[in-house]
Amino acid sequence: MLKDIFTKSKKKKYATIPSEAAKQDVPEGIMTKCPECKKIMYTKELMKNMKVCINCGHHHPMNAAERFESFLDKETFQELDREMISENPLAFPDYLEKVEKDRKKTGMNEAVMTGIGELDGFQIVLAVMDSTFRMGSMGSVVGEKITRAIEKADELKVPFIIFTASGGARMQEGVLSLMQMAKTSVALKRFSDNGGLIISIMTHPTTGGVSASFASLGDFNFAEPKALIGFAGRRIIEQTIREELPEDFQTAEFLLKHGQLDAVIHRSKLREEIANILSIHQPGGELKW
Repeated sequence: MLKDIFTKSKKKKYATIPSEAAKQDVPEGIMTKCPECKKIMYTKELMKNMKVCINCGHHHPMNAAERFESFLDKETFQELDREMISENPLAFPDYLEKVEKDRKKTGMNEAVMTGIGELDGFQIVLAVMDSTFRMGSMGSVVGEKITRAIEKADELKVPFIIFTASGGARMQEGVLSLMQMAKTSVALKRFSDNGGLIISIMTHPTTGGVSASFASLGDFNFAEPKALIGFAGRRIIEQTIREELPEDFQTAEFLLKHGQLDAVIHRSKLREEIANILSIHQPGGELKW
């Protein structure tokens, strides 16, 4: 009987082995896992480092608000055309509901934010595409906002700078989205003919009709490290030409090597490098070596 009492009071001990899914879990908001090196870091530390991985240098995507804050001089930003919103010209099912969902998620009205600001004291007009809004797809409002920003730069006689991040033309608007390629390209040509300076900075990813139009029409075409840049997808190209493409195909480094880019610039050096270009394009400007 005494033996039974002690036997019943004993608790069996088991070792809990976490599942693979549990091992991969990261506390939401507090920690961030780098998709490149798989290292986990404090989100605050990542933000302080301009969303560049402290361990491997991977450039995490930045939204439009973060880009404006990190790139422009403090308290110089004035947004343009914020009130513009998309309609549904083709009566595409559920299109406006999806756009509204992205508005609430991002706090933006469309996939591009434009405005006037200063970089190292130089006034510029800046456009920033945001991949968190409909994957940065280009609809009629995106094209119109970029065109208006170019025209504002022409009116003010200041440089136009654009950060691109896009999955291409927005299929829900059909040919109207494709027309934005021509409209923005014509606006850039007019601006260039009037002596305007155009700087394009391609970020991950810049694809489709955006890469085939205004993203590639700068006087200077730059990109962030390892950004995906291209028109059609890798698999489509391989199936079309029936050849295996290089591993680094459609990366910023591949394009630089083949002459499509002027430079690949680390995010931490963007302000300094672009400010230097702006300074030499001022009357009496000189290059700083």
